[in-house]
Amino acid sequence: MPGAIYAEGLVKTFGDVRALDGVDLDVPQGTVLGLLGPNGAGKTTAVRCLTTLLRPDAGRAVVAGVDVLRHPEEVRRSIGLSGQFAAVDEYLTGRENLRMVGRLYQLGAREAKARADELLDRFHLADAADRIAKTYSGGMRRRLDLAAALVVRPPVMFMDEPTTGLDPRNRQQLWDVIQELVAGGTTLLLTTQYLEEADHLAHDIAVVDQGRVIARGTSDQLKARTGGERVEVVVHDRERIGDARAVLAGFGEGGTAYEEHTRRLTVPVSGGARLLAEVIRELDARGIEIDDIALRRPTLDDVFISLTGHAAALNGEGEGGDRNDGNDGNDGNDRTGAGGKWSE
Repeated sequence: MPGAIYAEGLVKTFGDVRALDGVDLDVPQGTVLGLLGPNGAGKTTAVRCLTTLLRPDAGRAVVAGVDVLRHPEEVRRSIGLSGQFAAVDEYLTGRENLRMVGRLYQLGAREAKARADELLDRFHLADAADRIAKTYSGGMRRRLDLAAALVVRPPVMFMDEPTTGLDPRNRQQLWDVIQELVAGGTTLLLTTQYLEEADHLAHDIAVVDQGRVIARGTSDQLKARTGGERVEVVVHDRERIGDARAVLAGFGEGGTAYEEHTRRLTVPVSGGARLLAEVIRELDARGIEIDDIALRRPTLDDVFISLTGHAAALNGEGEGGDRNDGNDGNDGNDRTGAGGKWSE
């Protein structure tokens, strides 16, 4: 039986660009699927198709047991959506924003007021509830946007890069809220470029590149697929990078990655602590001074590099959606409501 979010063979093109190229997804109820990929991979396009904001050219999608193409209005009544940018009215207060969303969802005035007050407390916005949103910090706007997506307690949530641009404290607060939601039975599809975020929150991860799902599994399964351990060496003198690379090549089981700004070399190995000691002895014998050396397990970044040939774009700024979405007139700030959709 399909999960709370199900997609089969989703295709979406914009002119000559194939933004989605046969995407399959299946998210069991009460779990988090992390949709991981670089800018332009198709993550936001997939979210827009699943939330009725775009109509796919081919394929099938079911959300909360409802066919997305046949009954889009019914789907909108069962989902919450937090886009890449906070979709709040800057000239309304936080309280007014939440009440307005409640009324758009056809809640009564008293119920909308009570729900707004509850969410303001939950998202630590009660002290700023009567300030206009224009005066809010980025983190406060993000929390207000997420609160608005939860006004009607949707069983299925979509969050498109919800923590992009947030400082570590606000990011952790949102992570806590997300974990509370899922513990209460909410199903969540989360797109992100933050590898740590996917590692921390997702029960399952789908890696997307060029409109296709190229890998799927738990964080540990994906790391095991990459295999082995990594030796990381920070070389003291940049002039000795070539010599250090040659040393590591003699121990490695794959290519050596190099980070220019940190002078860090990384190579996949097997052999554990004993091999690490041998690497240290060889570097010392060649007179190569190092600032740091470590042996570690693969990370999701290693997975990403092995699957896509490049690192994830961890720029923390966001780019307003996937670059291959085409000019569809939609900036990702849409929020769905009962009987329709609206965009700010």
